[in-house]
Amino acid sequence: MLKSKVAVQVISSGMLPEDTLMLGEVYVKQWKIPQGQHILIKFGGFRQHVKVIPVAKYNGMRMSQSLARKMGLSNGTSIRLQYKDGTATLVLGPLIGVLVSRDYPHLPDKPFGSITMFCRELVEACTAQGAYVYFFTPNQIGTSLDHLDGWIYSNGWLKVTLPVPDVINNRLTSRKLENRPSVQQFIKEVKLKHQTTVFNEKFLDKTEVFDALKKEENLVRYLPESHSLRNYTMLKSMCSRYSSVFLKPVRGSLGKGIIRVTRIDSNNYQVMYATAAGSRKQQYSSLLKLFSTISAKMKTVKYQIQQGLTLIEIQKRPVDFRALVQKNASGKWTITSIVARTAGNHHFVSNLARGGTLSTVGDAVAKSNLNPGISRQDAVQRLQQAALNIARGVDTQIPAHFGELGIDLAMDTSGRVWLLEVNSKPSKNDNTPLNENKIRPSVRMMIQYSRFLSGF
Repeated sequence: MLKSKVAVQVISSGMLPEDTLMLGEVYVKQWKIPQGQHILIKFGGFRQHVKVIPVAKYNGMRMSQSLARKMGLSNGTSIRLQYKDGTATLVLGPLIGVLVSRDYPHLPDKPFGSITMFCRELVEACTAQGAYVYFFTPNQIGTSLDHLDGWIYSNGWLKVTLPVPDVINNRLTSRKLENRPSVQQFIKEVKLKHQTTVFNEKFLDKTEVFDALKKEENLVRYLPESHSLRNYTMLKSMCSRYSSVFLKPVRGSLGKGIIRVTRIDSNNYQVMYATAAGSRKQQYSSLLKLFSTISAKMKTVKYQIQQGLTLIEIQKRPVDFRALVQKNASGKWTITSIVARTAGNHHFVSNLARGGTLSTVGDAVAKSNLNPGISRQDAVQRLQQAALNIARGVDTQIPAHFGELGIDLAMDTSGRVWLLEVNSKPSKNDNTPLNENKIRPSVRMMIQYSRFLSGF
């Protein structure tokens, strides 16, 4: 099937009826598009019957202002085009919708706050690949299943009405917004009505991920022993098996609320709480006293208790790794980047929000206390293999569609790789590979996967 990218020219409605398109003669001939009779034009959820007029020595597409307005297209847009002979349909696209948490219409230069630059990057990458992208929030989901009010970039950010997209990338950063009945209902219905594909359609929680991955024999080796912390018995049994354990909020992110419990001797325990300013230490003379403090927190926060690991360190600061794993132009998981994160001073978690620093995997491994018998190359390979295996496992075992995952891994001093957590909403700031070009590979990959999903 021939596929091409064309420039759209919008002309006055007085010069061209709404139901007529002008198209370069070369396409009309190659695709054997019937002339003088109506065919269907499709753009996301938009469909309309039009007649096609071939234009000699021209390789673009002209449409009337009123048709362009219905489609949300602006003059000069470059878009992909394909003709489906069986259904006599001229398909434009892909039309990609990015669902973001909020917008700030009163800030025309930064309508999406801190992710505005990422949104601009997506627009530029789409222009290069002949895709069309817009951004919308849960508040813009109305009663219509055919169109949405969204933001496009055309010499500045504009709010326009557009058809429902072919592909929706769910970038919501709040579970509360994601679980809104209107959002859930909309996603369910556009899948049915327009065959819209939604990826990264839900948040993951730590217990769900570990329980799912335990089902795959080849993944068990990456999983530190972990359980839902429900009672004192569970805490006691884990603390008797391991010299240190971590309590992690099941729905936490950015290292918030993590607690490390270390056994000093048979009665004494040291507890470290991750706080924004560093870590706060406290000592308890019995495990029971320690549990009574934590049980107060357990009323509002669900914790996962996890085996403590002897991670590689650089000058006594623990190191872990963030792999960004994405599906590519043929729908297969690939590694886009892996970066090492070294915890800041006085911190035992490595998030950048907590003063951690980024480096390449090779540099971190070389400076760390990893067993010298393991080469840099070997360490990188082990991390890559683990990230790919875990992404495939999440795909197989969790009933939801994911197109990109942030996978946090650790390596112990013997070179064994461990899974810390999987994030289905990887941040667009802290997984940036070092020495970046203008359009990040992660952004290009997201569009290539969207093209794969929509058949472009």
